Amino acid sequence: GCVLVVSVIEQLAQWHNSTIKAALERLCNYIPGEYQITCHMFCCIDREMNADVVCHSLKLCRQDPGQPICHLYPPPKVTPATPTLCTNASAFFSFLPLQKIFTGFSSVCAFPLLANLCEKIKYVLRNKLPFEDFDGDKFSTFPTLRGYHWRGRDCNDKNATVYPGRRPDNWDVTSDSNCNGIWGVDPKDGIPYEEKFCKGADSQGVVLLGDSAGAHFHIPPEWMTVTEMSAKSFANLPVAFTDELDWPQFSEVTGFLNSTIGGWTDSLYLRLRQRNRCNHRDLQNISQNGITYFLVNLPAFLSFSLARNQLLDYPAVVIYATIGNDVCNGDRDTLAHMTTPKEMLSNVVQALRYLDTRLPNGSHLILTGLVDGRFLWDNLHDRYHPLGQLNRDVTYSRLYSFLDCLQVSPCSGWLTPNETLRNLTSERALQLSNVLKEIATSEKFTNFDVFYMDFPLRQTAEEWRKMGGEPWQLIEPVDGFHPSQMAAALGTGITWQKALREWPQVLGKENPFNSQIQATFRDQGGH
Repeated sequence: GCVLVVSVIEQLAQWHNSTIKAALERLCNYIPGEYQITCHMFCCIDREMNADVVCHSLKLCRQDPGQPICHLYPPPKVTPATPTLCTNASAFFSFLPLQKIFTGFSSVCAFPLLANLCEKIKYVLRNKLPFEDFDGDKFSTFPTLRGYHWRGRDCNDKNATVYPGRRPDNWDVTSDSNCNGIWGVDPKDGIPYEEKFCKGADSQGVVLLGDSAGAHFHIPPEWMTVTEMSAKSFANLPVAFTDELDWPQFSEVTGFLNSTIGGWTDSLYLRLRQRNRCNHRDLQNISQNGITYFLVNLPAFLSFSLARNQLLDYPAVVIYATIGNDVCNGDRDTLAHMTTPKEMLSNVVQALRYLDTRLPNGSHLILTGLVDGRFLWDNLHDRYHPLGQLNRDVTYSRLYSFLDCLQVSPCSGWLTPNETLRNLTSERALQLSNVLKEIATSEKFTNFDVFYMDFPLRQTAEEWRKMGGEPWQLIEPVDGFHPSQMAAALGTGITWQKALREWPQVLGKENPFNSQIQATFRDQGGH
């Protein structure tokens, strides 16, 4: 983190031909007020010293005994391990607030008045539940902090029996119990609108069980591209941080808002909603960044996180898509830490048996195979990262090596110059995908049927080429690892077409009353 921020400050000074102090002030003015405290951490930056040297001098980066010095830029003549930049008294005292900031976060929860709040925050983060949920039904009227960007928006946060996805209470004659916007009685014939429009319509929700790709992890490249940087670049910073740098509201499975991060939004939820307007707001994105033991803990995890009542709620289409976590880790001996086919079989079957006790009858589950991540190195390794575009000095290959040295690589097996290791990682991914395929054909469950589909990377790339795009544009530019917004939108269309051809029962029938539902909304002043 230090290296990235210092790099931006130094490049701002270079681009605007200013001093480091002026560049720091410029960056602080760009960032929203409540986040400006982070701007004043960096006290002793010299334009002649690269970001690696500065951060080692600030003691934010260190070299462990017996380990190499991790650096993003070419090593300077002055070794980064030597704290030459912050030895004077003024710099030392400027650095003290920084130390307090970093140590303060861990101790703030010791205060009695904050202890309960801290425990709530930990509970919410651990179980992926909305922070603001007054009635405890796992749905919220607040967008971020696992609110309605992640789950359908609650329409009454003071009543736990009112939430998206439930079957209507008495056909919603007097109020909207399932938040799909359809309630009341048609004065022409006395029939409740919910009964008239939604009875027998195969209403169903969408639930995603995924990793950071499913959560739609994205760091805006304009945060690091100084030639395009302005105050507008950081306008989305509060939303991004309170959504864990994820953008589920634009994602491939549960996206529902027009994308503001490039590309366009197309999602399974939007298509199911277009097919049947009674499905409005029935979505849950239960995804998590950086999970490495998701399946092992899935039953316990879902016992808190999944909002589905087997008796009261509609069925759901559940997508299980951890497309890389079982082979991706940051360990030096990465192969030894990958999930084995035997473990995959045991973990998935155990998880599905638990889901069979929670999902309403008539649900569907789609297992998504793992991606072939060799696509990443093949299309990015010799291109310049946003941090390297100004001086043409940081390629993705160099970024991958830096993260690997720090042992925080999102995937040591694929983000490496070692072709043999990349091939072995893809071989294991294929083995695990074959396990999922076998489960879909051999395992039977009471309340849902199971389908399998390969992750549509090859088809997505082919479609993108036909549109005049380049393969590298399908990858997130900052992390060089996750699918981009274009990839997510294109993938939705490919998945939808496969479902229409091979498993139309998963999508439900088209509601013949869709146009009347929209017309009634307009007549009543709705949107």
